[in-house]
Amino acid sequence: MSQQIPQTLLITLTGKDRPGVTSRVFSTLAVSGVEVVDVEQIVLRGRLVLGLLVTAPRDWKKLSAAVEETAAELGMSVEIDRGVGDNRSRPVGRAHVTLIGTPLLASGMAAVAGRIADCGANIDRMERMARYPVTAIDLHVSGVAPEVLRTVLAGEAAAHGLDIAVQPANLLRRGMRLIVMDVDSTLIQGEVIEMLAAHAGHEAEVAAVTAAAMRGELDFEASLRSRVAMLEGVDASALDEVYQQIVLAPGARTMVRTLRRLGYRFAIVSGGFSQITDRLAEDLGIHFARANELEIVDGKLTGRIVGDVVDRAGKATALRQFAAEVGVPEAAVIAIGDGANDLDMLNAAGLGIAYNAKQLVRDAADTSVNVPYLDAIIYLLGISREEVEAADAEAGIVTPAPPV
Repeated sequence: MSQQIPQTLLITLTGKDRPGVTSRVFSTLAVSGVEVVDVEQIVLRGRLVLGLLVTAPRDWKKLSAAVEETAAELGMSVEIDRGVGDNRSRPVGRAHVTLIGTPLLASGMAAVAGRIADCGANIDRMERMARYPVTAIDLHVSGVAPEVLRTVLAGEAAAHGLDIAVQPANLLRRGMRLIVMDVDSTLIQGEVIEMLAAHAGHEAEVAAVTAAAMRGELDFEASLRSRVAMLEGVDASALDEVYQQIVLAPGARTMVRTLRRLGYRFAIVSGGFSQITDRLAEDLGIHFARANELEIVDGKLTGRIVGDVVDRAGKATALRQFAAEVGVPEAAVIAIGDGANDLDMLNAAGLGIAYNAKQLVRDAADTSVNVPYLDAIIYLLGISREEVEAADAEAGIVTPAPPV
């Protein structure tokens, strides 16, 4: 009885990477007229791993011998496995699981991979998005709903000090999106109202009330009005001084610059003050801004706010209005914030990110980022550090080299 001819051959080559390896292998395959069904290639520390799934010719043994000869000439190892058919179709439920660590330890990877397997899911592919100043790895996972994965992996994130984001693998991740950000302690370091309060001699009192409000212990509007009242009599020139003292979150300019190149739109929505946020928006190239307006009379702050307060509900309302103006669904909006007054905004977005946030915000958000680099957000969108640096280099922007 004749031996059954396999439908496909899986060819795996490993060895030292150098120019011409891939072309040599495909030239060998071309002689037999096979079709390429699937291919994947990676390079790690100068070592090449090339996997090829091809249709098997009638004389598949002759092709196998030719591939083995080519591998020997290249000084590479090769394995050839016979099989039937194509790769199995991907199960329902596909997600991107992005891990961010400083550092990313093998124990954390083992825990995450184990929990994914426990769900009956499979890791189809892994790729590095960044190696410095954080390590970011993107896992392509199939076989389980993203909502289930998000719940299952939340515990591993906390136990191993990782940031883990789970997103559906769909076209939204690749389309134009709107990013809506909080300002104080998110886009910038520190709280503007506390900096202004220093000019009135009430910094400590205001800081204590701000902290309680961000933890959700106080009504935001009432607490804001009480804090602003302590600013009565402060010269309006203090706003200019405070603006000059503002320090952006590390990576803020990189994130905005990079995503604007891809057509993203940006908005800032703040419980702070328009006299500051409008200038920030102009400086960074942010398309929309909404915040509270401090009343100024005769060059002095009156300790009052003009108009309605931008509170927790107001932030969510602003997000929906900006999304409508841009013409994107709320599912295509990414919201970033740190305090209790950001919760409605985070919930209204397709992806709500708690950035170095209070615990109740981390518990409620879709995902959290706890590294002090705002541009880590780009890794959640499938953009690698190498792509960012290449685009910056073309624009003449020099990126500091990572440590060896």
